[in-house]
Amino acid sequence: MKTVKIDAKGMHYTPLNQKIRAAIADGAEEIIIDNVLGQRFIGDGLRGNVRIIVNGVPGGDLGIFMSGPTCIVHGNAEHAPGNTMDKGMLVIHGSAGDAVAHSMRGGKVFIKNNIGYRGGIHMKQYEVDARPILVVGGTAHSFLGEYMAGGMVLVLGIGKDKAMTDRGIGSGIHGGEIIIRGDVDDYLLGTGAKKFKFTESDLERITPIIKSFCEQFGYDAAEFLDTNYTKIGPVSSRPFASKYVWE
Repeated sequence: MKTVKIDAKGMHYTPLNQKIRAAIADGAEEIIIDNVLGQRFIGDGLRGNVRIIVNGVPGGDLGIFMSGPTCIVHGNAEHAPGNTMDKGMLVIHGSAGDAVAHSMRGGKVFIKNNIGYRGGIHMKQYEVDARPILVVGGTAHSFLGEYMAGGMVLVLGIGKDKAMTDRGIGSGIHGGEIIIRGDVDDYLLGTGAKKFKFTESDLERITPIIKSFCEQFGYDAAEFLDTNYTKIGPVSSRPFASKYVWE
């Protein structure tokens, strides 16, 4: 495997991303970026199977429009990692900010700890085999899965008394599903969201995802392989239809 190392200390994000693209063009299969501190757009629009290791805290829109690569972050991440991502994987060994997986269209985003507000907003699924997946090991703040049109958000609540305590879950959801470990109080649901029974069939569907997540972070998957989950989905495909006046 051809590995390239880049020291990003004090580097503006534009030349950093230029170096990443140049390394890939030169045949790099793995790129290790050290001393990252707030540089934006790392991995933006990249294609192929390159593996990117980020040591530090990347700035906003990590992996935006990415389609194929795997990006592993040893640290936290700022807002909107996975924004409009099409394929590939982001693995963040820490927490992330607001709007994680914003408008994500495919691939996987795994966050070991917590995320901010509006995680999974506008996630969508445009093909049967292009289903975006966001997994949060800890908890998420308000408006999780807002305006979701497809895909899946899974919150495990590791180390928490309750996986979710913030309001607005699934506000405006009209496709996809939100699955949360344990019980979810009714008053936490947003407009257009509804709880559904979580079944053995659902568990079978998410088991490979749980196992993959746990492999990344060293958890024992067996702890999560039961039906102690709450499934949340849309009441209808047009949750705000009654808010409009038609002539």
